This record gives sequence, structure tokens and C-alpha cells, in this order.
Amino acid sequence: MEMTQVKSAQFTVGKLDAGMAMLLTEDYQLIEFPSVLLPKGVVLGSVVSIDVGRDRETERRQRSEFRGLQERILEDFGRRHPQAPVVRAGHTTQTWAVIEWEPLELAAAELRSLHLYRDGQRMMQAMPNTVEAANSARAVKTTGLDVDHEYEFRIEMRTSAGTYFSNTVAVKTHSLENLTGVRVCFGDCGSQAEEDSLKETVKRIGASWTDSVTLSITHFVTRHKAGAGFEAALRSNIPVVKPDWLLACEANGKLQPAIKFGVE
Repeated sequence: MEMTQVKSAQFTVGKLDAGMAMLLTEDYQLIEFPSVLLPKGVVLGSVVSIDVGRDRETERRQRSEFRGLQERILEDFGRRHPQAPVVRAGHTTQTWAVIEWEPLELAAAELRSLHLYRDGQRMMQAMPNTVEAANSARAVKTTGLDVDHEYEFRIEMRTSAGTYFSNTVAVKTHSLENLTGVRVCFGDCGSQAEEDSLKETVKRIGASWTDSVTLSITHFVTRHKAGAGFEAALRSNIPVVKPDWLLACEANGKLQPAIKFGVE
């Protein structure tokens, strides 16, 4: 340990209590000194020697640690800032669309709220309220859109470091004759042969299917109100229809109302 010249002084203990001692110098000056630093056994009238020196090595280490802390604070709070959200159009149908976003970058800021805007107007749309939820879901379904109509969407991100708007994406909903947005999930269709036949129908009309209920599902096709897929469709407010619905869409060449093909 690198020390400068150590200075030593002698004192007489003039007063002693649990927290502070009064020490008397040789020229009868009083100084206060923490009693916890005195040697054991010291009593009133004891003479103590105190050595004082400068620890330059510790000074350099502490200065280095402090500069490092300043750099980290500057990096986290001075150089890094939240980034504006980046959005894109996801799955689109006749009456709804999915708006997706890249993982949110907030640096050291806190997320206050997310809002979806449609054609410049803020919507009363349920959005994730934490950055963890937003970066897990990374998509929202906006419903109640007009058929064959173009909209513009963007996201507002409010943070403790300010408000940031995403890019704007254009979304055009499908016409009734455009069935490419139809995406079904199959439940119990009676037999594997019938399900395979229905999948061929899906291909012919330009639609698609998935094996599980997701955000992009438009209809759940089944003959019976049972099963995990059926329950998931109910929770997600996805129309549950009989297989005849797909056949009617193909026969008429356009999207058919789900209410006419509800499962009893």
C-alpha cells in the first residue's frame, strides 16, 4: 500500500460514551473522535496515539471506479435512447387486420403505454402495458374494419424518456370475393378423410389452415362443440362453423356469413 509520510499525535481521553469520545491534545484543545475506533480497554484519562496517513493507492482505485461508474451512467442514460417502434402489416381479412411490431427498444427508459392509431385517430384498442408483454406478443388484432377499404396504422409508444411514434403502414382489407385471408383451424370433422377433403377445398379457394388456434385464425371448423381447439376458439372470439361453411364459400365464390353455419 502506497502511503505518504504518516503523522502521529497523542491525546488524553477526556470524555467517553457509546458513540463519541472527547480527546484532549497536548496544548489542551478538544477534538471529537468516534469511540468505536479506540482500542479496547480505553477509559477516562487514557493516553492514545493516533497515526494519520494518506492512502494514494486506494485513492487511485476509487477514482478509477468512480470514472467507470460515470461512463456506465453516461452510456445507459446519456448515449442510449428509446427507439421509435417499427411496425408492419400482418394477416389481413375482410374485417380485421393484425399489426405487428419489432421488439421494442427502450434503453433505460420505462414503458408508460402503447396506443394504436388508425387514420390518425387513437383507437380504444387493448394493448400490452409492459415491455415484457409487448415484446412477447408483438402483435395486435384490430377488428371492425370495412370490407375492401384501405387504412393507415401506426403505434404511439409513451415512455419515461418521451413519446415515440412508429412508421405508418397501409392496410387494405379484402373484398368478399378475395378468400386468401381465410385461415381455418380444424376440430372434429367426423373423419380424417373428410378433413383431408376440406383441406383440398381450402387450397382451391386460395385460403390456408393451421394446426392450432392463433391470432391469425379466422374460423374454427368442426362438427362438435368439444376439444381444446374449440375452447381456445371460444376464448378468442373466433367464429365456430360447420364444414359446410367452407363448401358454401367455394360454391358461391365469396365469403359467407358464419352465423348461417354455426355448430349446434
